[in-house]
Parts: sequence; structure tokens; C-alpha cells
Amino acid sequence: MLKKSAQLAEWNADLMKKYWIVSLLMSLSCLAYGEADQGKADRLGVDVESQEMVDPWYGFNYQMFEFNQAVDHYFLKPIAQGYRYITPELIDQGITNVFQNLGDVNTVANSLLQLKPHKSAMTTSRIMFNTTFGIFGFFDVATEFGIERDREDFGQTLAYWGLPAGNYLMLPLLGPSNPRDLLGRVGDFFMPSPVSISIDSDAARYAITAVRVVDVRADLIPAERMVFGDKYQFIRNAYLQNREFLINDGVVEDTFSAEDDAFLEDF
Repeated sequence: MLKKSAQLAEWNADLMKKYWIVSLLMSLSCLAYGEADQGKADRLGVDVESQEMVDPWYGFNYQMFEFNQAVDHYFLKPIAQGYRYITPELIDQGITNVFQNLGDVNTVANSLLQLKPHKSAMTTSRIMFNTTFGIFGFFDVATEFGIERDREDFGQTLAYWGLPAGNYLMLPLLGPSNPRDLLGRVGDFFMPSPVSISIDSDAARYAITAVRVVDVRADLIPAERMVFGDKYQFIRNAYLQNREFLINDGVVEDTFSAEDDAFLEDF
């Protein structure tokens, strides 16, 4: 019993250390990229005042957007393109399925926190089907049996219990969010997962996280052709509508096509 308590304490300490590393990284990015340059906005033909009416933190958000775009252009996208080039489609889809199967565990927990036992039970069935018959989730056999994938996270749980979203917020490295969803990310980060429980090696956990990030970015490459007009506004509007769609379990006016929904799944 004492051994288990010690292991749990060590695990919590490890999580806290990682959380502060992420927080420090975000803080340094915020210091490096301050308010938006009005001269540049003028050159681009962007009306900052009108943007700030719907996006009060537009100055900061746009700088973070440009920072993320630079990181993506020079680092992440080339890696993702190489990954797509060397990885057969079957393997690529299988890796995506495995990560989705692992993520379904989080959906089970948050469905219970939102008092949605039926959704939790259905997602549990998905996990059992895919883990058992789909080789640890490599094949999505549950969908073939009519058990569709659902998605719940701690940000949605906070919304369910009435916490306001706050203003739109573009995070360095992490992408589009808002204060509620940022808090939700922290909650999801500290929630035990199959990877954190079953794998003791930090190096292995970081490697799995890196593969997950590259896999998600690689899956978004075909969807880039769907981005039209101002990319910043497109991503912002797509994110906000997708979050509303998820929080309300699909009971919202949806003006996006099936292809758009597939693109938004990765936000």
C-alpha cells in the first residue's frame, strides 16, 4: 500500500514538473511576441479595431498565430510531410486509430462527469471492441459495428457545468483555445491515461507524444486546400464553431460540410 502511495506521489510530482515546463514555455513565447504591429496590420489591410470587437485579444492572438505558423512552416510541416511520404496509408490510419482509441478513455471519464452514462457506456464498448478485435485499436472495428466515435474533454465538462468560455485565445504551440478550454487542457493533462499509467519511461512517453503530434499534423495536410480567405479568421471561426458543436452534442446550426467536419476533428 505504501509502495503504491509513493508511486502515485512520484507520478503527481512528475506531472506537476511537466505542467510548469509547459507554462514556462508559454510565458517565454508571450514575452517574445507582444502586441500586434499596427504598421504590419495596415499593410495587410486588416482593420484591427473591428477585429478586436469580436476578438478582444486580437493583437496578442495574431502574434501567436504568426509564431505558430513559423514553427509549423520551418519545423513541424516538413516532418509531417516526410512522415506521410514514408508511411503507408494503412499504417498511417492505424496509428491514428490507436491514438483515438487511447483518447476515448478520456471521453469515458468526461462523459461521466457530464452525467451522460449512455455516452460513457457506448465509448467503453468502443474501447473494448477496438482493443480486443482491432489489435489495440489499430483497426476501428467498432465503427463497422455501428458504434460511432464520440468526443468529450474536460473543457466540454466545464462548459456543461456553466463555466463561461471567455475570449478567443491563440496559444503558442498549442493553437486555438479560450480560457475555459485552456483550463480544460490542464485538467486533461492531469487525468490519468493508459500511456501515463502503463509506461514508466519519460523518454518513451515523450516519443509517443511526438508521434501523436506528427500524426495529427500529417492528417491535416490534405485539408489545407479547404482554407480560404484570411487564414487566421478561418481557423478562429472554425475552432469556435467546432467547440460549440461538441459542447452541444451536435445540436447547433451547422453550415460546414462533411469534409469540413473531418478537418475540424483534429482541433
